Amino acid sequence: MKRPGLQSALRVISLYFLFGILWILVSDRALEMFVADPHRISVLQTYKGWAFVFASALLIYFTILRELRARARTEADLRESEEKYRTLIETANDAVFIIDAETGTILDANRRASDLLGLPHDKIIGMHQKAIHPEEDADRCAKILEDSFKSAGVVASDVCVFHRDGRKIPVEISVNVIERGGKWIIQSFFRDITKRKEAEDLAKERLQRLAALHAIDMIISSSLDLRVTLSEFLEHVISQLRVDAADVLLLNPHTQTLEYAAGRGFRTDGIQQSSLRLGEGIAGLAALEHRSISIPNLLDPASGFVRAQLLVNEEFIAYAVVPLFTKGQVKGVLEVLHRAPLGLDAEWQNFLEALAAQAAIAIDNATLFDDLQRSNIDLMLAYDATLEGWARALDLRSKETERHTERVTEMTMRLARTMGIGDKELVHIRRGALLHDIGKIGIPDSILLKPGPLTDEEWLLMRKHPQLAFEMLQPIAYLRPALDIPYAHHEHWDGTGYPRGLKGEQIPLAARIFAVADVWDALAAEDRPYRQPLSKDEVREKIRSLAGAQLDPKAVEVFLKLEG
Repeated sequence: MKRPGLQSALRVISLYFLFGILWILVSDRALEMFVADPHRISVLQTYKGWAFVFASALLIYFTILRELRARARTEADLRESEEKYRTLIETANDAVFIIDAETGTILDANRRASDLLGLPHDKIIGMHQKAIHPEEDADRCAKILEDSFKSAGVVASDVCVFHRDGRKIPVEISVNVIERGGKWIIQSFFRDITKRKEAEDLAKERLQRLAALHAIDMIISSSLDLRVTLSEFLEHVISQLRVDAADVLLLNPHTQTLEYAAGRGFRTDGIQQSSLRLGEGIAGLAALEHRSISIPNLLDPASGFVRAQLLVNEEFIAYAVVPLFTKGQVKGVLEVLHRAPLGLDAEWQNFLEALAAQAAIAIDNATLFDDLQRSNIDLMLAYDATLEGWARALDLRSKETERHTERVTEMTMRLARTMGIGDKELVHIRRGALLHDIGKIGIPDSILLKPGPLTDEEWLLMRKHPQLAFEMLQPIAYLRPALDIPYAHHEHWDGTGYPRGLKGEQIPLAARIFAVADVWDALAAEDRPYRQPLSKDEVREKIRSLAGAQLDPKAVEVFLKLEG
């Protein structure tokens, strides 16, 4: 680009050159037209020359004067513009840097720029633009300035500048390229977004903490295994609170001591030996007084931390404990520990207490579940004891051997287990075996205890006991899954049995299995009053002969292998 002074000189020379050419052409032509005398032309040429000198002098004078006035006006406008520009950048809310586009050198900066960097104005001028950024941002900012030539108004918001005190200040940068004084310069506007970043980080952290609380809720609802729940819970505690270690001490209601339940982040197993009476140490005091306690420096002798050996081995410095409190009862405490100082602000403390509340709920749920399980087990044991009592009473009433039901139940369970039936179903099979003759309660003693053969009418009544069993047990919800044996153990594989005449696999598997065991015991019993017992080989042959007729062939096959 041409300099302004050179442009003015060229304009003057051009005007003089044009005037000279026109003067020569016009004046010479006029003399030729109006004067014929050569002598007079010669004299007039002399006067014409002087007139040209005078006219050209006036022309040059007024031209230069005009150029000077124009330059004066331009310079005044420029000064006014510079003043306005200086006022503009100095009053700007953002830091402004004027950068040489070619060299990257900072040419100018406003007061906000000095405040942003913590440097005086004269120290900033002459710095390279990369020098104001951390190393990881320097090349990227250089790329932003380079791109500003391709696209006006480039904006970036994820870069930082260095403050003199060493802080990294996040800024938003907007860039424009302008021409000034014959050179290209870059206007960079830096907006301090520290507060915005802090607000964004705080919002992000709160969102993460809400997500963590939700995740813990899911853990609590999906698992009632307290060890698993506490293990996953403590992982979230360490991650979200950014601490090195955390543990849960549960209150033993019998000894009134806080005992180790779970821990994460410890280098040694010393924490597992923790046992504190209520009121003992910081954790015991927090549990006793139902309040949170924070200790910024455990190395201070006045801290009151009684587990000194834990400090020596683990090198913890900061400590906080929160009681696990629910339904008016203390369940234990949550401890968090860190090997460096912690900023224990109100936000952090509130989140710690929210986590403790979640842990208390998990412990309460697990406790309730354990209590319920124990109650259910006790109830099931009572139910089964009652069923066994009924079975013994039936044996005595029908004058069978006292251990008939016990034996046939044991054989049925062995056979069922061998045939691959699971534990859950085995519970119902056992109950069904114990109650296989429960329907005989409805049979009159005159028939049930008759020593001789039954009449057709009596036998018809006797065959009703499976139906009576169904009618007795079906209304009892927990015994419904056990109905297969009492209701169907007299059904035959070939369809000749009773009460429904079921055939083959129409007969429930439990009833088919029981039928084999029942026939075996009936044939092998040694103290039946109405016949002599058969030998084991005779019983095996009899059982084998009934396969495919009265008994399930597959069940017979497995049973004979089991008893062989």
